[in-house]
Amino acid sequence: MIQNKRQYNVTKKQIETLSEAMEAAVQEKADMDPRLYDAMVAGTRSQIDDLKQELREFEELENASLLHMKFSDDFARVLIHGRVARGLTQNELAKKLNLKPQQIQKYEATQYRGASLKRILDILAALDLDFEADILLKK
Repeated sequence: MIQNKRQYNVTKKQIETLSEAMEAAVQEKADMDPRLYDAMVAGTRSQIDDLKQELREFEELENASLLHMKFSDDFARVLIHGRVARGLTQNELAKKLNLKPQQIQKYEATQYRGASLKRILDILAALDLDFEADILLKK
């Protein structure tokens, strides 16, 4: 999942590099076993397709006017998508929370594992995300 513009640009570059490798492989095809060539091309195409999908998801988030996710979804993903959809960088979110930018980077890199419930609620508020949850006591 692409979390920021830097990763977005790196992903675009990866697609470019893989596409160039595919073009070079076409010229080397005569020297390769056909099965090996077909497997290499299929694998590279699959990688390119996956990366393009990640680009599309990030672009859609940046342009989103409505973001609806359920609590049962990956919660870290909800917070990251919310930040991107609000058009905030990690640095800007950190500033809103009076944190160092590295703290937001760490939270996102670790899928918010080290964040307290209070911090998560603060982040939800900073992102102006409505949050509703039911807590059930199971017997």
